[in-house]
Amino acid sequence: MTKKDMVLKLRNARAFKKAYADNVFMSTPELRPLRLQLELLKPEVYLKKYGIESTIVLFGSARLCSKEDGLVNIKEMEKKVKKEPKNKEFKDKLEAAKAVSKYYKYYDIARDFSRLASEKSCLGGSKSIIVTGGGPGIMEGGNRGAYDAGAKSIGLNITLPMEQGPNPYVSPELCFRFHYFAVRKMHFVMRSKALVVFPGGFGTFDEFFEVLTLIQTGKKSALPIVLIGKKFWNDVFNLKNLVKYGVISKTDIDLFKYAESGQEAWDIIADFYAKNPIDKNRDGDETED
Repeated sequence: MTKKDMVLKLRNARAFKKAYADNVFMSTPELRPLRLQLELLKPEVYLKKYGIESTIVLFGSARLCSKEDGLVNIKEMEKKVKKEPKNKEFKDKLEAAKAVSKYYKYYDIARDFSRLASEKSCLGGSKSIIVTGGGPGIMEGGNRGAYDAGAKSIGLNITLPMEQGPNPYVSPELCFRFHYFAVRKMHFVMRSKALVVFPGGFGTFDEFFEVLTLIQTGKKSALPIVLIGKKFWNDVFNLKNLVKYGVISKTDIDLFKYAESGQEAWDIIADFYAKNPIDKNRDGDETED
């Protein structure tokens, strides 16, 4: 091997790569603290660049899609079941698609609320931008409403085993992708001035209860929380029983209100800030750094 070949081999060696350009090195367990820092920093840099200081957060199921998409899903699954009538997976998915068909209205409410909020939102003198998880279902409805109003909106996507791309209505310059749920949730909460929660599953409950805990413990200043669909929420949990068992206070139930429409949700938020003007000396973030 010539000296030139030996040098070329060294230049191609992984150890010779610049640390930040070495994807394998950057993906090692030892670099996890740095990856966490980068996931926190990148959206921060972009949001500051576009002057975004205030957000309205929408949580809700990725499965509660529009009627248009829902009917397409049902037809596709019916074809698959017809072709493979013994396939349990296909049968289960068809059953789930039909169950969702009863709740297409929530997509429309999310879209309507986000349109209203994008047109009217000026909480404490600061324009509030809609932020969702960036995926399908309720998230798409939220971003779509902002799109209808000609406004920008944020999508905080997450990498999952069942890979899903961003919905088409997120503003391209505000479309982020996370690996760590914890950092993603920080970006949901840090600038939030209101939270609107639609029916959803484990992910929605996780995010919703995270915000309740932050407010309950004083880590986050009070903000309006609106649950859409009182019947759904009363069916899936009973907070009064938590009071009965003494694990939460009676006043904790007052941390949120219910609404059945986009207009009603917006009125609750507007009324909250009419009674509780934003203190511009506080950013609404956690009380500790």
